[in-house]
Amino acid sequence: MASRPPPSAKPGGAANEHPKPAPSPLIHRGNYNPNPLGTTTFIGLRTLDPLLQYNLLAHGWGASLLSSLHLPSLPLHAHPPSDYLSYPSLPKDSAHILTALETVSPSDLPISRLVLLLMSTGSTLKQIYWLLRLSHEEFTPSTAISVAGYNTVVNTLASLLLLCPSTSSALASGPKIPLPGRDNLALSLPTAVGIVLYAVGISLETISEVQRERFKRDARNKGKIITTGLWGWARHINYGGYTLWRTGYGLAAGGWVAGGLVAAWHAWIFVRSSVPELRGYMMGKYKEQWVKYEEKVKWVLIPGVY
Repeated sequence: MASRPPPSAKPGGAANEHPKPAPSPLIHRGNYNPNPLGTTTFIGLRTLDPLLQYNLLAHGWGASLLSSLHLPSLPLHAHPPSDYLSYPSLPKDSAHILTALETVSPSDLPISRLVLLLMSTGSTLKQIYWLLRLSHEEFTPSTAISVAGYNTVVNTLASLLLLCPSTSSALASGPKIPLPGRDNLALSLPTAVGIVLYAVGISLETISEVQRERFKRDARNKGKIITTGLWGWARHINYGGYTLWRTGYGLAAGGWVAGGLVAAWHAWIFVRSSVPELRGYMMGKYKEQWVKYEEKVKWVLIPGVY
């Protein structure tokens, strides 16, 4: 699933005295017409995101942006790659920030920046794979711009949180997790937890969607709802997976506070908007079969949590 920004109107619930027309969903469920322009737009925009994050993290773009906001930045210690854990004192101003657009390879990045760059790249590859192989519903250019733009904005905010000393997870207090075989490298605890949540979440999202696509491709399952595999764990397990990896991304960037806010924000989006929208579609299409599925699978997003 490629995540999307929340719609502008509140879904579901009791009717207001003056109800407003429901917004058009970004994903046109049940419409399987191909849209090459939308697909191309999405792939192009999502491919640009890792390049943008690389320049923010490695080439001083992020430092320059923070400086324009009168905020300091962590220095880029490119040789050797370090995660600032051996630097108890940081520059008091932005004079020591990398300003020249020198060439900095990913291997020269501090480990915390490399983690974020890999997360950006991984989510881009996952979402492109989802659109090309797993989703058969129409994806219009406006949807592509909205979804890709949302992901790029969230990723950019994460990069800036990492670069700002007052919010960076690289400077989080508490235990450090050393990397095996690399004595000069260690991860802060929120970064390490963020990596685990990201890996678990993106795996849940991807595997569940692969399972659903294979189930639908089997002609014997026409008109049926998948209730096996990960879909026997939670009714919207892919949404839960997305929430987990987005939380991990936030943790790896801005620590516990940022991770908690990201988790709350995306959980609110899904519980308040995406789940009711999809439930309405599924009830209309599968009727009693969906009711039985809800009775069988109690969890909505994450098994054992919600």
